[in-house]
Order: sequence, then structure tokens, then C-alpha cells
Amino acid sequence: MQQLISGIQQIGIGIPDAESYFTWFRKAFGFDVKIFDDEAHATLMTRYTGGEVHSRRAILAMNMNGGGGAEIWQFTSRETTFPGNQLHIGDLGINAVKIKCSDVPKAFEHLKTRVDCTELFVSPSGDHTFWIKDMYGNLFQIVKNCTFFKKKPYMMGGMAGAIIGVSDMDISMKFYRECLGVEKIEYDQSGFFEDLGEANKNRQFRRVLLSFENQFSAPFSKLFGHVEIELMQALDREPVKTFENRFWGDGGFIHLCFDVCNMNALKDRMKSKAIEFTVDSADTFDMGKAGGRFAYAEDPDGTLIEMVETHKVPIFKKIGWYLDLKKRGQHKPLPDWMISALGLNRVKD
Repeated sequence: MQQLISGIQQIGIGIPDAESYFTWFRKAFGFDVKIFDDEAHATLMTRYTGGEVHSRRAILAMNMNGGGGAEIWQFTSRETTFPGNQLHIGDLGINAVKIKCSDVPKAFEHLKTRVDCTELFVSPSGDHTFWIKDMYGNLFQIVKNCTFFKKKPYMMGGMAGAIIGVSDMDISMKFYRECLGVEKIEYDQSGFFEDLGEANKNRQFRRVLLSFENQFSAPFSKLFGHVEIELMQALDREPVKTFENRFWGDGGFIHLCFDVCNMNALKDRMKSKAIEFTVDSADTFDMGKAGGRFAYAEDPDGTLIEMVETHKVPIFKKIGWYLDLKKRGQHKPLPDWMISALGLNRVKD
């Protein structure tokens, strides 16, 4: 299958206060580089915001050790709404975000007194893992992952993937494998799972871990690394939809965003599978200091999948150094020194 994505660019997180959350996220996970910090009207997203244009602030934060970023997203035109009911693993939507780590037990020792985290578990893949909950109840799973942009003995990195609740495993697998190319099945297991923690260990699930082995052939693919999407189907209860009666941008995980090499080809591939884009900027959409074509589609349960073909990115904002990928093209990795230069936008105490 032709490679049309080059990794996870970011995962959106709806928050009432973007600045304070960025500080927490930076200190907890090392996402200390602001790619952009932009305020604008979300004019193309009215399909998901009650038919009205709302304004927002968005901070794209990266961990330069490698992995996808966090788009910390705050409404500025309305109050952020959170789910009325407690959400559970297996509910339909993004349940948790996977954050990569080179040494999970070492990360656990470092973080266990600093954040709200579980004990150390062993996942179905045989690797150590643990879970962190932020102040709004969002779940983050720390997972072993060996694809880092930087090379150090121990590293916490960026987004490695997500856990997504689904209603029909086989239908959802077809979507993620055939449309997005996250093809490899790492495991497919059903039963009870201790590593899902106290609240879920007596519930039955079918879990399928899909992976995408990056060919590192796109501009930022070396930074993003490999991808893991874990699909989670509850077998003993009826799941609820996490974004029921909520706007795009409301509290919790908003979308899973893939970096795309060829948006037209991806649109054609999805159309051949009877999946239509629900939003499409069609050309370069200005994000203040960055720009690109973005589109949305929905997985079979309505989970929002964002796709971005990056056209402009700030390398070093203070001196006005921007990279124009329309001229350079989408099918050649950037040199390491140029990717490393993004770190010049690092935020420090």
C-alpha cells in the first residue's frame, strides 16, 4: 500500500485554559517547543460547532525527542464543556493517548510522585506500561517505543498513538488499515486485562493493536516515528459516545491528526472505501505562523480524524525563518539539523 501518512502530527486536547495546561504538559511530559500559538475563528468547523463560527486559541507543543505533538485547544468565544457522565475505556472515541518512552520503569520512578499515575503494569505486548491522569481526567498511557529522533540513554517522547473505543472491531480495523495504512496487527486479544487498571480489570474487552512502520520518506517523518493505534471494544456493556452533545473543541480529546504526504491521493483512497471528507480546506489554510491543507473524516463510530498536509512551518520565529514545503515537496525527509532547529522555539522556566 502506498504510504500517504507520515506519522501522527498531533492529538487535539480541549482545555479551558491553554496557557496553564501547556505549562503542566511541558513539565510533565517534556513538550516544551511551541510550533505555533495562534488565535483565530474556526470558520470551517461549523459542522461540529452547532452551525456557529467560534473562536479559539491553539498551541501546538512538541517534544523534540520525537513523536507527535499536542494541540492544546481553548475556546475563546464560549465556555468549554466537559462530558456530563464519567467516560470509560471502551467508550466510543479517543479513550487515551499513548506517549512514547525508551525506559518505562525509569519514567515511572521519575513521575510517580509528580503526577497522578497508576502502578506499573505489563501490557499484552509484554512491555511495561503505566497510566497518568491529568487535572481534567484525560488519560495518558506511557508505552515503550524505540523510534526517537534524538538518541539518549533515557527519553520521554511525544505522542506514539491513541487508544480508540469502537463498537465493531472488524469494521473499525478495516478503516484504520485500508484507509489510513496503519496495517500491521501487533496483537488481537480478548478477555480480562490487569494492565487496564482497577476500574477495568473485571471488564471484558477485545483489544487490537495496529502499528504503522514509518518509512521516513516525508519531511517530518523522522521526528514523528512509528505509530500505534489500539482499538478497544467493550464486550460486556453498551459503550457511550464520548462526544455526544459536545462541540468540536470541548473538553477532552478532540481528534487524532495524521501528517499527510498527498491529500488528494488520500481523499481518493477514502472515497473508494465509501469514506468522505466532512471538512476540507482545499488549499493552504493559514494558522498564523504555520499553514497547510487540512481535512476531517470520521471513523465508523464518529471519532474525528484530522489530516494535515503541511505547507508552511516556522523554524525559528524570532528571525522570521519559515520553511515552504510547497516548494520543497512532501516526499523527501528534512535534514536532521533543520528539524533540530525547531528546538530554538523551546519554552523554559
